[in-house]
Amino acid sequence: MTVIHPETGALTAALDCFFIRPGEDERARTAGRHVLGRITYGHGGRAPLLHDGAPLVRIAMAGAGAERVTEVWTTDRPVRCGRDGDLVYAEDGEHLLCAVRIEERGVYRDTVRAVYEAAFALMARLGYPDLLRMWNLVGSITGPNEEGTENYRDFCVGRAQAFEAWAGRMAGMPAATGIGSLRPGIDLYFLACRTGRARHLENPRQTPAHRYPVQYGPKPPSFARATLLEAAGCSGPVLYVSGTASIIGDDSVYPGDIDAQCAVTLANIEALIAPENLGRHGMAGGFRLRDLDCVKVYVRDAGHLPTVRAHCAKALGADRGIAFFNVDVCRPELLVEIEGICR
Repeated sequence: MTVIHPETGALTAALDCFFIRPGEDERARTAGRHVLGRITYGHGGRAPLLHDGAPLVRIAMAGAGAERVTEVWTTDRPVRCGRDGDLVYAEDGEHLLCAVRIEERGVYRDTVRAVYEAAFALMARLGYPDLLRMWNLVGSITGPNEEGTENYRDFCVGRAQAFEAWAGRMAGMPAATGIGSLRPGIDLYFLACRTGRARHLENPRQTPAHRYPVQYGPKPPSFARATLLEAAGCSGPVLYVSGTASIIGDDSVYPGDIDAQCAVTLANIEALIAPENLGRHGMAGGFRLRDLDCVKVYVRDAGHLPTVRAHCAKALGADRGIAFFNVDVCRPELLVEIEGICR
C-alpha cells in the first residue's frame, strides 16, 4: 500500500465539481486549485489509475457519436494520492475520493461486499469517517447474473452486507447513484470527508430505499435520497442529490410515459431539496431546482432524449451544467433518472 499524507491545515477545504467536454480547456477552470479526481463518462472504460497526481476513472457511458463528459473534482488545498490494492485515491486533508472497478463475473455480491469493505477500511485508516456520496455504474444493470438474479439486485446484496458489517462504524448510508453502463462489470467511486458534518436526508414523497419491501430484491438498496455536507470554514452547505426517478412511495409510476416520468422525477427532487424537507430533518435553509448544478441525466431510450432535454431546460435552466447519457436505469419500467449538486 502506498500512503502519502497531506499536511494538516487549519481551514477546511472547499470542494468543487464541474464538467469538461471535448475542446474545452480544463486549466482555465482549475487555476489556483488542485484536482482531487477526474471521472470520464466516455466511449470506453478501464480500471481506474493515478494520472497527473489524482485518480482517473474511465467509464463506458457514451455510445458511438455521443459526447463524452469528464467530471472534475477540485479543492483549494494540496492533494496527495495513493493506491491501496485495486483502490486508487486522492486526499486533501478534508476530502477523500477513491475509485475501483469490478470486472465482469457471473455473480457480483461477494466481490461487491469485499470492495465496499476495502473502501470503508481505507477511509477509516486515512481518517475520513463520513461517507458523502457513492456512484455505482453497473453493466447490464437489469440483466440476469448466472444464477438468474438481476445484476442490480445481486449488487445490492453485497453492498448491504458491507454496510451491515460496518454498522456502528459508518455514520449512516449516504446519497448514491446506481445506474447502468455500456460495459460489463461495475465501476465505483466514493467521496468521504474528515471534519465536515454529513447529514443524510430522505424524501417525503418516497419510501426510504433501505426500507423497500422484498419484492425489489433480497436486500434493499443501501442509500439515502440526499446528503447535506456542512463543512467548517466554507461559505455554505452543499447538498448531494442521489439518482432520482419516477417513484412514489416504492412504486414506479407512469410506465411508458416519458413526459409524466420527467415531471414526477423533477417534483421528487424539488420536494427533497425544499426548505420544508430540510426543516423536517432539523436543518435550516433549502434549495430550488435551479440551484442544481453538475446535473447528470440518464435516459433509457435514445428517442426520449429531446423530450428529457426540454423538460430539464425548462425546470433547471438551459445554462446549467447538465450531461445526458443514454443508459439503462435500475428498473426496466423507469425511463429517466436525474442527480445533481446544490450549493
